[in-house]
Parts: sequence; C-alpha cells; structure tokens
Amino acid sequence: MEEKNIPEKRFSTGVINATVWKNTATKKSGETAEYNTVSLQRRYQDKEGNWQSTNSLRINDLPKAALVLNKAYEYIVLRDTESKD
Repeated sequence: MEEKNIPEKRFSTGVINATVWKNTATKKSGETAEYNTVSLQRRYQDKEGNWQSTNSLRINDLPKAALVLNKAYEYIVLRDTESKD
C-alpha cells in the first residue's frame, strides 16, 4: 500500500512553481522504495480575486517553467549524488 506523498522542496519564480514530492511505495517483494516526482503549476487569480492553480501555461511562462524544472532536477540529482559520496 502506498503512503501519502509529501512535498520535499519547492522552486518558484513568481506564479510558476515546481514542487519535488517524496513518495514511498511497497514493492511486491515487500521492500519499501522511495522515489521523487515533480509537479508544475501556474497560480492565477480568478474573476472574484481567488487564487487558483492550473497546469496550463502561457508562452511567457515557458522560460520560468524551464528554470524551476531545471532547479528541481538539479536538486534531486545533486542530493542523490551527495548521499552516495
């Protein structure tokens, strides 16, 4: 049975953010495995002024999305490299 994943780290450039999630799952062998996923979202205010989230990006959001995704990737890879040293 999978446990609930928890946010490990968030990278943000204004309204665009990438969140690194720490997940655990139990393999068929009974071993527990940890793995990461990354979610990307854009925050915006609706007509009533309430903050909402979407995975749909505008063209001007793409450079910011690339930046936060690269930071998330760098975080995961460097953390895993440092833990092996």
